[in-house]
Amino acid sequence: MTVIRQQDFIDSIADALQFISYYHPADFVHALADAYRIEQSPAAKDAIAQILANSRMCAQGRRPICQDTGIVVAFVRVGMAVRWDAAMDIVEMVNAGVRKAYLDPDNVLRASVVTDPAGRRNNTGDNTPAVVHVELVQGDKVEVRIAAKGGGSENKAVLEMLNPGDDIVEWVLQRVPEMGAGWCPPGMLGIGIGGTAEKAMLLAKEALMQSIDMHELKARGAQNRLEELRIELHGKVNALGIGAQGLGGLTTVMDVKILDYPTHAASKPIAIIPNCAATRHIHFELDGSGVAEFAPPKLEDYPDIGWHPAQDARRVDLSTITKDEIAQWQPGETVLLSGKLLTGRDAAHKRIAEMLARGEKLPSGVDFTDRFIYYVGPVDPVRDEVVGPAGPTTATRMDQFTEMMLAQTGLIGMVGKAERGKAAIESIRKHGAVYLMAVGGAAYLVSKAIRSARVVAFADLGMEAIYEFEVEDMPVTVAVDARGISVHDTGPAEWRKRIGMIPMKRI
Repeated sequence: MTVIRQQDFIDSIADALQFISYYHPADFVHALADAYRIEQSPAAKDAIAQILANSRMCAQGRRPICQDTGIVVAFVRVGMAVRWDAAMDIVEMVNAGVRKAYLDPDNVLRASVVTDPAGRRNNTGDNTPAVVHVELVQGDKVEVRIAAKGGGSENKAVLEMLNPGDDIVEWVLQRVPEMGAGWCPPGMLGIGIGGTAEKAMLLAKEALMQSIDMHELKARGAQNRLEELRIELHGKVNALGIGAQGLGGLTTVMDVKILDYPTHAASKPIAIIPNCAATRHIHFELDGSGVAEFAPPKLEDYPDIGWHPAQDARRVDLSTITKDEIAQWQPGETVLLSGKLLTGRDAAHKRIAEMLARGEKLPSGVDFTDRFIYYVGPVDPVRDEVVGPAGPTTATRMDQFTEMMLAQTGLIGMVGKAERGKAAIESIRKHGAVYLMAVGGAAYLVSKAIRSARVVAFADLGMEAIYEFEVEDMPVTVAVDARGISVHDTGPAEWRKRIGMIPMKRI
């Protein structure tokens, strides 16, 4: 009879979460390298190169691929012949493993989970609790599929109750453009069809635990309706031209995974959940012999794709920047930032809004006059780092504060990821400001451009505090220029037209 010891289970969870924080799955790296080789959009190709370079750096440095180290989701299948040598229940053991992993001093992971979600939203400090799904199955082993799911991609999840006769492909092709670029493509779509509302969402999440195999599927051909649907959606979603980071290009998704379940004759539940460029999941099995073991990839197995800023990239001194200068910048242009950069995310913006509404001055050290703000919540530093991985968060969430920031604080520029909404773009145009985009999924690479970091306000907000970074040649792209032209509109529109004219290479 198999006996699973409590500490073995906890240590296996912790080791798995540390492992996936800095090692991409091999199938993802190979698929992304294939996407890089066929990409013809310069902006998208540059973004993919940054993600691949970041992936290799994280594997070497054993630091997080993305600053958003995710909310932990675990699917645990317990064989009914298993016995436990444990004082905790399964959920408690998973949470103990999460706590151990996220507080590991050698590779601190960002705590992003908040309690009282409808109220004070206080950070739990150790990224617990995880979301745990337990299933009893035949057998004498424990199988665990575990993922760390970033907020940017999770926020783009969609559920709809279709009518039985509604077309699935048509629905997906309507919803994917509405998801924008905040989920950090290129990645993978998980789709769940059938069951009930909650079952469809669960199927979509489980689908994301599978390996990328679209190339193999196309090579052998579809053998059932779901495989036909996967191939059709893969081609048609990529034909939308959204591309890497929403900049326009050939590859938006590297795979589409679908799971289904019988449903009521009157229903057709369907859910989409995307996986981002920081795909993190792993599977392991415990048979009572001890802690799970994870074999690290070999560095020589990573593609030999480096990233360096373009020779003609515009270098900008943030200490002397003016509105006249930024008015010359063009959408899609590469800019390298040097100088002092303030940071701020959702909680900081909310607090600033409350202070301004009360007529209060902002804290000492927080002066946005003729300055830029970076939407980021960095990982804590370890060893000799000045800051941990510090990639951008989704700028769209700050749209509600954009007019306030541009009209009342003297701010002239913003840095984040993904597109901006119509109201935010109009504010940018009206105030002659600019929005720059850093690559989501390249957090460690971005952090290497940060020479110093200090908290200047709202320290109680943890990773959402306002920092002052001093950066040197931090790579960004002009996403919305001072005229209000957005590359997230022009890029995909251009590539939708061009894709029909491009002979596509099979990969």
